[in-house]
Amino acid sequence: MPSYDCSVLYRHENEELAHLPEGPVVCGKNRFSWVAIQHGLASTVGSLNIFDLSSNQNHTYPLDGRPGFAFPCAEDDTFVVGLEHRVGVFNTQSGRWTELCNSIDAGVECTIINDGIAFSRGLIFGSKTLDRNQKKAGLCFLRVSDLQLFQLRSDQLCSNGKVILEEGEQVRFLDIDTPTKKVVEYTLEISSGTLSGPRTVLNLERFDDFPDGMIATPDGQSVIIAFYNPHDAPHGEVRQFCLADGSQEAVWKTPLSPRATCPLLIENGGEVKLIVTTAVEDMPVEGQAQSPNAGCLFMGDTPFDSVPEQSRIRIGTAI
Repeated sequence: MPSYDCSVLYRHENEELAHLPEGPVVCGKNRFSWVAIQHGLASTVGSLNIFDLSSNQNHTYPLDGRPGFAFPCAEDDTFVVGLEHRVGVFNTQSGRWTELCNSIDAGVECTIINDGIAFSRGLIFGSKTLDRNQKKAGLCFLRVSDLQLFQLRSDQLCSNGKVILEEGEQVRFLDIDTPTKKVVEYTLEISSGTLSGPRTVLNLERFDDFPDGMIATPDGQSVIIAFYNPHDAPHGEVRQFCLADGSQEAVWKTPLSPRATCPLLIENGGEVKLIVTTAVEDMPVEGQAQSPNAGCLFMGDTPFDSVPEQSRIRIGTAI
């Protein structure tokens, strides 16, 4: 099984950005965006960030809440962002926020929007419980054709990695509710905004760490999952699994940074690289001393010669 050692791509000058980086997404040539969900343990705000591989520069755009995801829109400088209990379009140049919906997990206490995925017909995103002990976080579908919001589930703990596999009119949806340590598959019915019953495609209970962010390989036959390790460890791991039989096919390691959160495949210098976000979240002071790369952005080699196709989302007339 191939094993790749990632190297530090970027060490944040501002330690607030190292707390909980997630959700890297390609947003232009040699550029990817990511979200700093929370600027520190007690903070209730975060930011959208854009990293330029050609200059090795990171640009930060503060937000007035904690973002769970951000995806580039069809128009330049605009992103659809999940923020606390609302979804809107944010313009990085003007700072303008255009609200799309503001009732995520309405009536449910101690949840905020977390990971999501954008595809041609909408957004699927989930929430996480901040008290970590009740299955009450939602899973939602926002249909772009009419901006209608559908509640898909209301019993998750920490909704994380998501993959969409479109096969003609059929939409297969892979999802991770992190504490379950399983990847489950649904069929999404676009017209009714409903899911089929879940089918477990990967059982990851054998691992001590927890599955977090997830992407598909370019051929759609496998998934690459970042694993969040809450324990002391010499490195973090991102693992590739075959969807057909569940076998592990590759591993990427993030040295001195055990809390890997999300992966991304991106073209850089004519090669396909793996970007990995990592976090400091919940790491005690002594743990940070043992893991000085915690919170850094990493980059590693891959065997791929292409990246999965990603289209910029177009949301009604809001943008």
